[in-house]
Amino acid sequence: MIDLVWLLKRLSEAAGVSAQEKSPKEIVKEELKKISVQFSEDRVGNLIAFKEGKRKSGKVMLAAHIDEIGLIITLIQDTVLRFSTIGGFDTRILPGQEVMVYGRKPLKGIIGNIPPHFLPRDKQNDVLPIEDLFIDVGLSGNTLKRNVQVGDFVGFRKNLDELYNERYCGKSLDNRASVASLISTFNELNKLHHEWDVYGVFTVQEEITGLGAVSSSYNITPDAAIAIDVGFGKQAGFPAEHPVELGKGPVIAVGPNMHPVLQKSMVEIAKEYEIPYQIEAEPTVTGTDAAGIQISKKGIPTILISVPLFYMHTPCEVVSLKDIKRTVRLISLFIANLNTKMLEGESYAT
Repeated sequence: MIDLVWLLKRLSEAAGVSAQEKSPKEIVKEELKKISVQFSEDRVGNLIAFKEGKRKSGKVMLAAHIDEIGLIITLIQDTVLRFSTIGGFDTRILPGQEVMVYGRKPLKGIIGNIPPHFLPRDKQNDVLPIEDLFIDVGLSGNTLKRNVQVGDFVGFRKNLDELYNERYCGKSLDNRASVASLISTFNELNKLHHEWDVYGVFTVQEEITGLGAVSSSYNITPDAAIAIDVGFGKQAGFPAEHPVELGKGPVIAVGPNMHPVLQKSMVEIAKEYEIPYQIEAEPTVTGTDAAGIQISKKGIPTILISVPLFYMHTPCEVVSLKDIKRTVRLISLFIANLNTKMLEGESYAT
């Protein structure tokens, strides 16, 4: 049996900036071995789990990206390190953050900036550009240069904390919450009858290039695919009409990036098994693995399932354990109900 909280903690706290995903992948390998699921690693670094279907009548691919946003050292300047971002950042959250610099050895650091007292009066209330920020690890001069070099990666430093109401706060829950969901889905499939072969891809570099989704879907050529990611939950200050809430179940996306038959079937499964779910319109290409998978080769029927999340791309992302559990149940039962006739003659056009 999988301890979901412990798994989420290990995954969240692991360092896995895009293109440096080894640490969380090792955790996934350990967990897959525990539940007797086969896996392999491809040439770009995707970790691919596999479970054979009873009739091998089709192939379904599940994709959850394993990388996280981070920083990269661009200049060593006497006592501090200048940096740039890997992935999407709101620079307002950076000053004062605790980080880990992955140099010759891991070094704890802090993101610092010039105190407003020493800035011109007309700039004291401005958001400082990233060029005015730096990382301080407590070393200087040649000692700093011996331990850190340009190109070293930097990640946030944050433990997973439990809040009230089965909510958890930590770094990289985008997308380690979905990674935990994917591992747990394979565990559930061990208990269910499913006809289709199941490929579970823990994709790399989603935050910067989409490499993992594009390359794995091209090689696997699935008959259907489900991208599992996180989405914006309605938090303080959001528009009242924003449809997605934390704790109300996984989000089934609707839009041109989503195959209508798969989307409709997912909703039907949720209703049949009384699994709380939410619907969100995605009017254009999503910023998820679903975008790359959909256009692979001749086109792959694809849908997106999201775990609601607060404070995306910060070191304090928040998810609900209820939503993760419901995501696992929904996807597992959907796979158990896949059949060969579902997509016959069906296109994205309706």
